[in-house]
Amino acid sequence: MNIGIIGAGQIGGTLARRLTQLGHCVSIANSRGPETLADLAAESGAAAKSVTEVVRGVDLVIVSIPLKSVPLLPADLLKDVPESVVVVDTGNYYPSFRDGVIEAIESGMTESGWVAKHLGRPVIKAFNSITAVSLNEGALPPGSPGRIAVPVAGDDADSKDLVIRLMGELGFDGLDAGTLDESWKQEPGTPVYATDLDLDAARRALSQANRARSPELRELAIQKMVQLMQQPQGFAHQDLIQMLRSLH
Repeated sequence: MNIGIIGAGQIGGTLARRLTQLGHCVSIANSRGPETLADLAAESGAAAKSVTEVVRGVDLVIVSIPLKSVPLLPADLLKDVPESVVVVDTGNYYPSFRDGVIEAIESGMTESGWVAKHLGRPVIKAFNSITAVSLNEGALPPGSPGRIAVPVAGDDADSKDLVIRLMGELGFDGLDAGTLDESWKQEPGTPVYATDLDLDAARRALSQANRARSPELRELAIQKMVQLMQQPQGFAHQDLIQMLRSLH
């Protein structure tokens, strides 16, 4: 598959490496230009391109940038991209320490619904509820005990199926999490967010999500994560997972 990735941060960079290893033809772009991606391109085998180039001639576009940066993308970025091209949003809303307040989201719009509005295209929300460490190191064969399930939400069944198949290639169980309007169930502060649950547990977590409480729990999780990072002895990735699980 030809895949274009916008964003070379932890999730975007990890996807570039892993998808290239799987044999996909991957290109990647960031806001600073392809010359700044030379090291990642050499390491991963992905092609470094500009933002406008990376969406051309692909089957799948993955947008993996902070939400505050979405309005900075070219307004006509996807104008001439065929409707058959699936667009995935991996983003999460962190108002207190990164994105600032986005009134539409505060008023009830889902994070990916807001992204879709800015892009002018339907999106699939995926890869937002797994950490880069788990995405890089947590893959397991189908049927393995403890195989991590990753929710996939969106309004087009075929698009979701494509992303779920890609999840399987990467070593995870893609879980149909409903429509884009239901994607709040996998946003930060919900039980499935970054908790590395298996398929059955992830289904239960989605059903137990509480939209009214998730912003409070998101902010609490951030506070506890900062405390973990400030520990003199450091912390293991599993400490982060256990802390997030304990909130629910």
